[in-house]
Amino acid sequence: MKILITGSNGFIAKNLIMELKNRKYGELLLCNRDTSSEKLEQYIEECDVLIHLAGVNRPMDEAEYYTGNVGFTKDIVKLLEKKHKKLPVIYSSTVIDTRHKAYGESKREAEKILQEFAQSSGSLLSIFRLPNVFGKWCRPNYNSVVATFCYNISHDLKIRINDPDARMRLVYIDDVVDRMISCIDGKEVGQEKYPEIEEVYQVTVGELAEMILSFKEKRNRLEIPYVGSLLEKKLYSTYLSYLEPKDYCYELKMNKDKRGSFTEFIHSKDFGQFSVNIAKPGIVKGNHWHHTKVEKFLVVRGTARIKLRHMITGQGAEFITSGEKLEVVDIPAGYTHNIENIGTEELVTVMWANETFDPDKPDTYYEEV
Repeated sequence: MKILITGSNGFIAKNLIMELKNRKYGELLLCNRDTSSEKLEQYIEECDVLIHLAGVNRPMDEAEYYTGNVGFTKDIVKLLEKKHKKLPVIYSSTVIDTRHKAYGESKREAEKILQEFAQSSGSLLSIFRLPNVFGKWCRPNYNSVVATFCYNISHDLKIRINDPDARMRLVYIDDVVDRMISCIDGKEVGQEKYPEIEEVYQVTVGELAEMILSFKEKRNRLEIPYVGSLLEKKLYSTYLSYLEPKDYCYELKMNKDKRGSFTEFIHSKDFGQFSVNIAKPGIVKGNHWHHTKVEKFLVVRGTARIKLRHMITGQGAEFITSGEKLEVVDIPAGYTHNIENIGTEELVTVMWANETFDPDKPDTYYEEV
């Protein structure tokens, strides 16, 4: 299968192309502003599927909307007719936005041109009327408020909000790409005239800004957002993609003493706290218990003896675990417990607790096992 993709340097196309390559699709014929008319005609001759993503959305002059969106679509249809092509066509259009009326109207006119071609040639046609699409590789300070907010906030630049109560409909780039590819996979092109993206998110501009600002603040506090919210999860992935490479790495505070160290890694009100504990040979750490807090210990290097004792019954348990065989040891509430390095090298343990540490209510009580 040969797939012709117009607008191949654009945001949606970049993500679509990478996923088509991931899924080992056939040859991709990529058309952009640098593609000659002769090369485009060759691509039209060869292609089995056309995905038309090219368009103008931020011109210096509104007349460019018609040149880029309507004129280029006419040129493509003329070539299709010249080559007597009957093939599946996917077109990326837009919902009507009163703030960008000329753009919307030009896309609607391009739709009509493709619909007339499909009817006369018997070709299958699916038109994606997309709202605001967000995700990695979108150009900031151009036509995407999500990209602009993510870039500016991650670079300590100001953001401008004209109307914080203005509502937006957002769709995530991976959801768009999956839906487009499903049309090809299942031969569904044309079965739905206007395919819908399943996950559409409604948010105000003010809520969007507040959420993205929180990502920056939470990162400084070692917190991560609530990944149970699909919108928050996808926005967080998008936000991180706008960091500069020099900012990917950040230092953690290691609480060191002669026994070793204890370092918080990440924490969240939703899933608790992850930490890394390092103990030198012969060192015992712990000897405390909790009313409510529970923990999980995972030794990833060295050898440990983990001991527990029930605070009421005195029932005990002991486990020997090492980095040679990864095992998780649960520490229930109401058990005093400790961990001892019984090996000859540093003991490294990943620890999880179901709540973040609260110095005003530590829920930690000293008691020898």
